[in-house]
Amino acid sequence: MQWKNGNTTNGEVVAGGNGAGNRLNQLNQPSDVLIDKETDSLIICDLGNGRVVRWS
Repeated sequence: MQWKNGNTTNGEVVAGGNGAGNRLNQLNQPSDVLIDKETDSLIICDLGNGRVVRWS
């Protein structure tokens, strides 16, 4: 998953491309994705790891 912060055309890979796992740049069975416009954050429910991950 690529996150584009602000008005940029280039993004930063924040999850995926590294296979399933429990590191901060990996997900395991992601189930939901949210965008928080107030904080300009990407929020992913990582079901397989029992966590919610936020990138700002």
